[in-house]
Amino acid sequence: MHKPLHVLTIAALLASATVCAQNADHNGMRYKWVDGKGLPHFSDSLSQDAIKYGYDVVNDQGMVVQRVQRQLSPEERAAAQKQAAQQAATQRAAQDRARTDEQMLSAYPDEAAYKAALQQALANMDQQIHTSRLNLRSQEQALTELLGRGAEFEHNKQSLPKSLQDGIAKQRGVVSDLQALLQRQQAQREQAAQAQTQQLAHYRALQAEQNDHP
Repeated sequence: MHKPLHVLTIAALLASATVCAQNADHNGMRYKWVDGKGLPHFSDSLSQDAIKYGYDVVNDQGMVVQRVQRQLSPEERAAAQKQAAQQAATQRAAQDRARTDEQMLSAYPDEAAYKAALQQALANMDQQIHTSRLNLRSQEQALTELLGRGAEFEHNKQSLPKSLQDGIAKQRGVVSDLQALLQRQQAQREQAAQAQTQQLAHYRALQAEQNDHP
């Protein structure tokens, strides 16, 4: 039957401790640690408490020559791994921002060029909005014509043909989808304009920093 990993780890540490303890007798090494109550301990041999709390290897002159961290619980190891992952993600994000800023300054050496690029982005969005408005107007006209045909049937006290009912329902869906699309595009355009104000301020700050540290 295989022994649990932590049992094997402790056994390995104790085996190593035995060797270290034997060496301590010959080299004058001692072990120092602080227990859970904050009380210091010194010993010529390595104990399980020292392994549990972490310990220092001290030479015969009282100097620490090696520091061994205490064993972590599974929860502590998980928390440490999570913290390390978060720190790594934060570092990567900072590096990405720095790289993006460097590329932006390289692509737009002056504010006029950067503002022109921002304005072009808004102009492209305005063109999309204009196209959507024209398309919506056309589809609304088509719906008006279908409704007019339906009104003629009702005026003549005739039932609407199913094909006409289906056509009106479908056309209403088309108009509704285009209205929703136009609303999204207008909202995105407004958000982009607001974001550009912040982007321009960030660009100016980078330019000022670059001028201060050429």
